Amino acid sequence: MILRSPYRALETALGYKFRRRHWLEQALTHPSYSHEHADDIPDNQRLEFLGDAALGLVTAAVLYEANPDLAEGELTKMRSLLSSTKALAQMAQEVGLGPFLRLGHGEEISGGRERASILADALEAVIGAAYQDGALKAVSRIFKKVFVPHIPTAEEGATMENPKGLLQEHAQRSGNGIPRYIITKEEGPAHQKTFTIEVYIKDELLGVGTGSTKREAQVQAALHALKKFTERQ
Repeated sequence: MILRSPYRALETALGYKFRRRHWLEQALTHPSYSHEHADDIPDNQRLEFLGDAALGLVTAAVLYEANPDLAEGELTKMRSLLSSTKALAQMAQEVGLGPFLRLGHGEEISGGRERASILADALEAVIGAAYQDGALKAVSRIFKKVFVPHIPTAEEGATMENPKGLLQEHAQRSGNGIPRYIITKEEGPAHQKTFTIEVYIKDELLGVGTGSTKREAQVQAALHALKKFTERQ
């Protein structure tokens, strides 16, 4: 009798089947799980470090080959946009990574499976696990399946450079003053908070953003507001 891997659905979504699944299991193990169980259960922090480096290399190579006319600065903006916490968390949600996470009780009851920072870190750890299991060839397969559909355009990269400044320019040009950013929610423990921020111009709510820092949440809110400005033109 052949036992079906509990990770088969996730591997299908990732586009890569692990030969040594203990690497994948480690990538899905949050530090809170290790702390609440046994010290000899490795968490995903080291794999996250490795995955960040491997992902950076593969992303740079793909963007370099696909955009021969772009300068280094434009390529850097595109890479930053693709590897942001928001983008990584979105991709982690799309492949259904959350239900496979091994979390401690505290993180479980506080909504850790949906927290952007945990999902983003876990996806980077999965990339690190893939590198350990199959080197850059494995990372490239996951990148092609999961990341390529999210590669930003050069225009999106330019907007990402300073969305708050660009939003302020739009607001002042239209005679509406300066955007106001209001924190509406703080979730999670002190070392791993998630902020929700709304941006208003005059009394109109134009954008909502979330992030692991206030600045990141403000940037996401500004991007949403800029999209509304574009739609109105």
